[in-house]
Amino acid sequence: MAILRALLSFILALYIFAAAPALATDLLIVQSTRHSSYTEALNGFRNACNARSRVVVLDDYAEVDVARLVREEQPVAILAVGDSALDAVKKIRRVPIVSLMSISPSTGKSMPPNVTGVRMTISPERYMTLFNALRLDRVGVIYNTARSGAYLRRARQSAEQAGVDLVLREVDNPRETSHQLASLKGKVDALWLLPDSTAVTRETVEAYFFFSMEQRKPVIAFSAVYLSLGAAATLEIDRHGMGMQAGEVANRLLKGASPAEIPFSDPLDIFLKTNPSVIRKLELNQQGLSKLTFEGRD
Repeated sequence: MAILRALLSFILALYIFAAAPALATDLLIVQSTRHSSYTEALNGFRNACNARSRVVVLDDYAEVDVARLVREEQPVAILAVGDSALDAVKKIRRVPIVSLMSISPSTGKSMPPNVTGVRMTISPERYMTLFNALRLDRVGVIYNTARSGAYLRRARQSAEQAGVDLVLREVDNPRETSHQLASLKGKVDALWLLPDSTAVTRETVEAYFFFSMEQRKPVIAFSAVYLSLGAAATLEIDRHGMGMQAGEVANRLLKGASPAEIPFSDPLDIFLKTNPSVIRKLELNQQGLSKLTFEGRD
């Protein structure tokens, strides 16, 4: 009987060790919090990448030792969903990391060489196409250098190629926004709202639309929520598509590609949404707008 028990134990041990590689986690998904926007992006990710994965939501725990988790799981790659997730994992240097739904890569902050992914900002070229279609030659932008400086460096290059004059006004805090908006009177054909949490806040957003109404100049924004406030048009990211894009990056990493071979990319899938009543009221170029389509990938 003792010999039989020993034999059974030996067979069980062989089974466990043989099965371990098959049960290993290819992908560790670290998510900042539970939110519908993250769920939408993750659904897109899973449509593109069906690797074995484990999901850890940071907000579900008082504290998460991510380094220990990585040692235990030994994933081939990590997906960081949201800013706090990226902050939690980017100290890990030996595992490739895909960033999704994080604003940090768009601010120009230095990223470790093992981090790649999809930015949260739409390519400036897309906006220039929209400005040209609406015949907006001088576009005012209120921005904070720390938040949007890197993006605006790209935007200025795109604007020069598109023949658009960006009239820039810098703010160090939200209280300066109204003053800088006043300095744009008579100098711009439109205002371009950036996802800049210093320049565009709950307290300052009203000032942009007061300027628009008073000066009869359109606001072009980054989210459809501004259409109800009076924006003429918005370019909005398709979060499901952005998740698929990140999934394609993860697939390449799981097949052995280096993060250095896959630079950060802008979202490819975006939507153009308009406010027809504002467009008519401001007598914008509806014909040029009707020819535009931003849905899907170029």
